[in-house]
Amino acid sequence: MDEQTRIEVEAAAFRDLLAHLDKRSDVQNIDLMNLAGFCRNCLAKWYRSEAERRGVAMDYEQARERVYGMPYAQWKERYQHEASAEQKARFQETSADHADTRGGH
Repeated sequence: MDEQTRIEVEAAAFRDLLAHLDKRSDVQNIDLMNLAGFCRNCLAKWYRSEAERRGVAMDYEQARERVYGMPYAQWKERYQHEASAEQKARFQETSADHADTRGGH
């Protein structure tokens, strides 16, 4: 696969991931963190970081709006629920394992 095609395939896969997450607003960020070690906020941080590496000014809220498909405050009001004690405990157990050098949690 040539470089340009690889970039286009990766970009399409990222768009598909965001579309999938849009359809699964029932999946909370803490669930993603507990299972996979990243969440929507991590994606936004990675997105912003890459934009800035390429000289594109972008703040964190702009990046989150791209990932969430709406302003974060709006998404949070519509879809975010209080994490259960079990979810919080699991997060505490695994949070050190999920530390990310690219600006995630």
